[in-house]
Amino acid sequence: MIERKQGIYQGRSKSSAYKDLVWTVATSSDTALDIAGQTKLTLETISKNLIELGSDRSKIVSAQVYISDMQSKPLMDKEWCEWIGSNPEHWPQRACLGVALEGNVLIEVTVTAVKR
Repeated sequence: MIERKQGIYQGRSKSSAYKDLVWTVATSSDTALDIAGQTKLTLETISKNLIELGSDRSKIVSAQVYISDMQSKPLMDKEWCEWIGSNPEHWPQRACLGVALEGNVLIEVTVTAVKR
């Protein structure tokens, strides 16, 4: 009944779905980029993961954004707003937290969405 999509890391899935809900997480595939570049790539991966399990970014109900430097939040927010779009009907609840991330990872995003 639970559908899981394997990621590249041992012991965890990149996405899971149960009934009408989808959960996914992503980081940037290129950690040499700045926060704007890493945010863009991370959100592209979130989009792909959601589509893979029958959802899309307009169906996100909750998002958590973890960034390594809260001073870079305005740059992340700019990329987020371009990605999520201008329709308030598609804007999820979102929290942004400053955290220590591994290596050169500047952002990690996890979302919960409803299937189409």
